Amino acid sequence: MTRCNTMEEVRAEVDRLDREIVRLLAEREQRIADAGRIKPTRSIVRDEDRIEDVVTKVRRESQAQGANADLIEAIYRDMMERFIAHEFKLWDAHREP
Repeated sequence: MTRCNTMEEVRAEVDRLDREIVRLLAEREQRIADAGRIKPTRSIVRDEDRIEDVVTKVRRESQAQGANADLIEAIYRDMMERFIAHEFKLWDAHREP
């Protein structure tokens, strides 16, 4: 990873990263949609064990990448809550008469 030397370089790199992050979030959103379609009962949409499993893996990867694990965990927890809320909506939508 190279360092940026100007604000223009920083902004260009952040814009590039944002495009990639949005692409990955869109892919993750599709997997959430799949889960909302596949899970047989509404009660298992929220899975505390899975949440903690994801957090453990994210913290480990954050540390391996030299990132702030606390910051990344907080971002992931917020993201997962939003995806869980979205999955509840999708689960309900797949089962409405």
